[in-house]
Amino acid sequence: MTDLGRLRAVAMTVAAEAAGLVAATRESAVIDVRTKSTETDVVTAGDRAAERLIRERLGDLRPGEPVFGEEEGGALAVREADGVGWVVDPIDGTVNYLYGLPWYAVSVAATYAGATVAAAVVEPVSGRVWSAARGRGATLGERPLRVSAVRRLDLALIGTGYAYSPALRSWQAGLGAELAVRARDVRRGGSAVLDLCSVAAGWLDGYVEHALSPWDWAGASLIAAEAGAVVRLPRADGTDPDGLGADATMAVAPGVADQLAAVVREVAATR
Repeated sequence: MTDLGRLRAVAMTVAAEAAGLVAATRESAVIDVRTKSTETDVVTAGDRAAERLIRERLGDLRPGEPVFGEEEGGALAVREADGVGWVVDPIDGTVNYLYGLPWYAVSVAATYAGATVAAAVVEPVSGRVWSAARGRGATLGERPLRVSAVRRLDLALIGTGYAYSPALRSWQAGLGAELAVRARDVRRGGSAVLDLCSVAAGWLDGYVEHALSPWDWAGASLIAAEAGAVVRLPRADGTDPDGLGADATMAVAPGVADQLAAVVREVAATR
């Protein structure tokens, strides 16, 4: 097995450099805005420049290892049979970035044998650095992370999010409405990466969203898991053995994991 500490350090270094670029160039970057799947699914010059930088730096520090990124694609490292690969999101929360809402992040994740083994998430505005290595815990800066001890869903704060597809968003709104009734309250931050990190920190008690892409969860799901969260990721084979939806991502404090899953399963049956 490769050196997890080294992979974590590389992820932190590269994510921090990209975050610096994202912060320094925001005013000019948001002038050049394009769209992808829908008119509300945007990509800025900042996204593209940050991914180029990440690829260049990984090429310097980890030559020959495949990189899969949101903007330029590449070998889907998260599904590689063996060897080290990288899954990167140059800016998660691009709409927030576009508007100047300071809740977006750079995510860099190292994978091995099909699973994330080290990751770093850096917030360009605050400078906060989240990181983890498999079996070695997760930290925010120097502080070890641990999920909340909540045991009742009606006292739990749950995060969620919405896809760009109007049809899927309509269904997701139904899930959000049900969670609003069953949980303490619901939050929608606009960055899946930071929502997953928030579960790790205990800022959220749980998070669930459907139709995320690998770059959205590859790094932050490890951070949540290493902080003690129960994590469920989308099924690459399209199967749905637990009834949550093949495309469901969930990270939740153990004390309310079964309760949250029950609500998601109930609503997923109507999809």
